[in-house]
Amino acid sequence: MTAILFLSLLVCFVLGMPIAFSLGVASVTTLQFGSNLPLTLAAQRLFTGTDSFPLMAIPFFMLAGELMESGGISRRLFDFAHAIVGFVYGGLAMVAVVAAMFFAGISGAAAADTAAVGAVSIPAMIRKGYKKGFAAAVQAAGGSIGVIIPPSIPMIIFGVVGGVSIGKMFMGGFIPGLLIGGGLMATSYFLAKRAGYEKDAFMGFRAILRTFWGALWALLMPVIILGGILGGIFTPTEAAVVAALYGLVIGFLVYRELRLRDLPRIFARAAIATSTVMLLIATANIFGWILTAERVPQNVAAYLVTLSSSRYVLYGLILICLLIVGTFMETSASLIILTPVFLPVVEKLGIDPVHFGVVMVTALAIGMLTPPLGICLFISCNIAHIQLSEIIRYITPFLVIMIAMLVLITYVPDLVMVIPNTFAK
Repeated sequence: MTAILFLSLLVCFVLGMPIAFSLGVASVTTLQFGSNLPLTLAAQRLFTGTDSFPLMAIPFFMLAGELMESGGISRRLFDFAHAIVGFVYGGLAMVAVVAAMFFAGISGAAAADTAAVGAVSIPAMIRKGYKKGFAAAVQAAGGSIGVIIPPSIPMIIFGVVGGVSIGKMFMGGFIPGLLIGGGLMATSYFLAKRAGYEKDAFMGFRAILRTFWGALWALLMPVIILGGILGGIFTPTEAAVVAALYGLVIGFLVYRELRLRDLPRIFARAAIATSTVMLLIATANIFGWILTAERVPQNVAAYLVTLSSSRYVLYGLILICLLIVGTFMETSASLIILTPVFLPVVEKLGIDPVHFGVVMVTALAIGMLTPPLGICLFISCNIAHIQLSEIIRYITPFLVIMIAMLVLITYVPDLVMVIPNTFAK
């Protein structure tokens, strides 16, 4: 069965079939020609794969992101970030990263983060004389933080597939997200200073207060989400509903940039984004069930343990594998397929599943910055109106610093676990 499964999947990839359909076709082909199991099993696994209460958080976080994006949030966050750091070398590049970090606390998705903030930041950087490739690279790198700083849709998927607390995952992603954001800002500073990009004048403390007041309601959303989860007021799924309702209230009654005629478009975009992810989860559930039935995760775990007796070496091998897979496979699909494979290995090594989940999501987020499947790269290039080849040399320093931060949080687990261990008893 395993040979038929992976051969069918490879053929689907070669034919250019979307990943969700590739997983489904490979799984059905395996059931039909490699086993005596009825095909009705495929329909059953499609349903059970999505029949999960925690997965309800995905459509509501998608909707919350769309509401906040359409309600003028990204512009206000950009203005506030500009007032804070716009006066240093590479200020606008640092503003793009800071604004992306703010928006990450709202959207939960890297693509939404890159598109929402990039629509404002990339044209602003280009007008200031920044190279288009550099501007696009900065925003792509900053947008990838959208799945690390909570809330995070990939963390929800990992939590559901691996049976790990989503609330603890959210708490664990906070410090790594800040570390990566700080590293990207430092890199932007040195690259901009070397390139001779001009810095803006300091706007003054009044401007900081004014832009802060304008962005206050947007900044409160991640505080409400994380505060509610940390305080035990609501679950991550309930937090997603609160976020969507909050976005509606702020967009209509506070910022007043949302109109009733905008709602059909917003709901449609959220529904399309949600259906794409849920279809992937459904078909990957069949694929994962076959892998489990064939004991592939257990065999991989047994093989990896024979390679070295050192947990550090094995963790490093898993890390390299995740970085490679993230380059060629979409993040959600990678999580659904690889979580059942690697989670037994890390648990056997005595590694906390929450720590591994944050590391895994971070490693796969780096794949969003590498061709051929770097979604953040493509979005940034589209906004900047450049070819992919023009961004490659500019993205390399940001990739290096992100990998360095990934290694740091991998081998210093307290950076991930200090908040979950403190608040989640």
